[in-house]
Amino acid sequence: MLVQVVKSKIHRVKVTNADLNYIGSITIDEDLMDAAGIIEGERVQIVNNNNGERLETYAIPGPRKSGEITLNGAAARRVQKGDVLILIVYAFMELEEAKKFKPQLVFPNEETNLLE
Repeated sequence: MLVQVVKSKIHRVKVTNADLNYIGSITIDEDLMDAAGIIEGERVQIVNNNNGERLETYAIPGPRKSGEITLNGAAARRVQKGDVLILIVYAFMELEEAKKFKPQLVFPNEETNLLE
């Protein structure tokens, strides 16, 4: 049996931009992606602490050390610059593996979105 568990989480990052005219996705500083073990194109759940919205899209890397968190395409309508988000990625694994698994949790600087 496979179960779905939290693989990684980036906790409390601020939206730096919202680009309605981009094709879609969330742009994430590549340093944050690496720290959380998120790969390009991976499905990401976005929880907006400011308005309670939850949505899903896929990750694309942004410039390293930029702190960029940009919601693109239709998702841009669900955030405002400065909103605080939690980004969550899930994975399927066998039950016994899931019992031992520890997710990668990333807590960047809440003002800059950078790793300290």
